[in-house]
Amino acid sequence: MPCFSCGARQTDPVRGASPWKRGVRGEAQVLVCPDCQRTHDLELDTCSSCGSAALICRLGEVECRSCGAVRPAAAGEGALPPRPSGLSKELADEVEAALNRVLGRVH
Repeated sequence: MPCFSCGARQTDPVRGASPWKRGVRGEAQVLVCPDCQRTHDLELDTCSSCGSAALICRLGEVECRSCGAVRPAAAGEGALPPRPSGLSKELADEVEAALNRVLGRVH
């Protein structure tokens, strides 16, 4: 999954924790590259209890990794976040075709 903001693709990290961070935007899980983490206007969703942007979205729930608050994801959860402007239509089509092959979907 590329960075939701700039479209950079994640590479294999060196040993240790990945510098990429997860977040939630519009009820969808997104990745944020190290360069975009320095930007302060990412407009990630925040926790209604503590205000933290350290959220994860899974199985119809959004959980805050700071305070532990869990809430149901809003209707429409599971929708893909908007494609970053740097991500080409060709790459998106290639990924969709690969998923269709792996999942046995015929279009």
